[in-house]
Amino acid sequence: MLHNLKTLITGLIIGLVIGLWFGVNIGKDQDLFANPFKDKSIQEKLLDSGGELLEKSGKAIKDKVNSN
Repeated sequence: MLHNLKTLITGLIIGLVIGLWFGVNIGKDQDLFANPFKDKSIQEKLLDSGGELLEKSGKAIKDKVNSN
C-alpha cells in the first residue's frame, strides 16, 4: 500500500515537471525539448517584432482600402 502511494506521488511529480517544461516551451513558441529558461537572442526578438509589425501594417492598409 505504502509502496503504491510513493509510486503514485513520484509519478505525479515527474509528470508535473515534464508538463510544465513542455507548457512553457509551447507558450514561448519553442521546440518542446528546448531550454525554457533560455532567453531569445536580440536578433530573434527583432525578427519576431518586425514580423508582427509588418502583419499589423498590412491589415491596416487592407482595412483602409476596403473602407473607401
